[in-house]
Amino acid sequence: MDQQKEIIKGCVEGKTEAQGMLFKKYSKMLFGVCIRYTKDRTAAEDILHEGFIKIFTNIASFKGKGSFEGWMRRIMVNTALEQYRKKFQMYPVGEIAELETKTSTNLIVSELSAKDLLGLVKGLPPAYKMVFNLYAIDGYSHKEIGAILNISIGTSKSNLSRARKILQNKVEQHFMMPEERKRC
Repeated sequence: MDQQKEIIKGCVEGKTEAQGMLFKKYSKMLFGVCIRYTKDRTAAEDILHEGFIKIFTNIASFKGKGSFEGWMRRIMVNTALEQYRKKFQMYPVGEIAELETKTSTNLIVSELSAKDLLGLVKGLPPAYKMVFNLYAIDGYSHKEIGAILNISIGTSKSNLSRARKILQNKVEQHFMMPEERKRC
C-alpha cells in the first residue's frame, strides 16, 4: 500500500497522526487554492482549516475515483465559496457583452510572474474575483458559476468581463513608462 493510501486509511480510522501527516503533506498546495479566494492570509488560513475539518469528516466518502488531490481541492473551493456567500450577498448587476482583450495586453501578461498576476487578481472586487477564479483558473463554465454563486449566466459573464477589464488596466498601468502614465 502506498503512503497516500495509508494516510487516507489512518484518517478514516480517526488517527490524529495520519491527519497531521495529511495536513503537512497537502496544506501548502491547498493554501494556494484558498488564498486565491480571499484578500488576506488570515481569512485564507481560516478557509484552509475549515476545509481540512471537512476533509477529515468526509474522507470515508472518497472512493478512489479520480485524484485525491482534486477531491480535496474541490472541498477547499467549496469552503471558500461558502465563506464568500456568508460574507457577501450577490446581486445581479446586469448583463454586458464580453470585452475583447487587447493583443498588447496578452503579450504583457506573458511577462508577468505568477506571483504578480496573483497579486493583481487578489485586488479585484470580491464578486469579480470569485467569477474570475472559477472561470479562468478552476475551469468552471458560466452555467456552473451561476449555479454555484446563485447568479445568472449573464451576471457571471459580466463579472468576468469587468474583472478582465480591471486586470487589463492594472497590467497596462504596471508596464507603462512614467511619461505614458502622465498622459492618462
